[in-house]
Amino acid sequence: MDRIVASITTLDQHLDAVVTNADAYRPQACPHCRLGGLWGHGCYYRKADRRAGGARNPVAVLRFLCRQCLRTCSRLPLCIAPRRWYDWAVQHAVLALLLGGCSVHRCARCTCRARRTVRRWRDWLDARGEHFACVLRSRFPELGRWPDRQTLWRHVIDAMPLARAMVWLDRELSVP
Repeated sequence: MDRIVASITTLDQHLDAVVTNADAYRPQACPHCRLGGLWGHGCYYRKADRRAGGARNPVAVLRFLCRQCLRTCSRLPLCIAPRRWYDWAVQHAVLALLLGGCSVHRCARCTCRARRTVRRWRDWLDARGEHFACVLRSRFPELGRWPDRQTLWRHVIDAMPLARAMVWLDRELSVP
């Protein structure tokens, strides 16, 4: 199941879609038992507005219930990263610096993020990078030209926003 709705790219679009077009978030089938026709099942709230003050927090995220297995699921817009505090753009900037040869310490200073956070994102990409690369190479054959993982990821980060890469990955596996 695609957990990321790629067509909703901003928080304003998300807030509008929750009210006017909830079906944009409805999965075609249950991710657990694959039965179609999920029911709307309320929502949960999440912080998504990371600007100073966060005036639009909390943001509603729609939930859906499977009538067969009675499990719930939800989908997020592209502007809200699953299981992440920071949005994709911040992570993109950090990973671009790291892949460009910047140290963890310097990257943390440049982006005003904690070293622990920067290190965690680096380790996350190191741990899943090969598997992610395999999926991306199946979609973008030109990525097969890059022999090592570091060069490949530098090219991916330069070629597309991290959010777009994660949408492609989310179609095949669980991201993050």
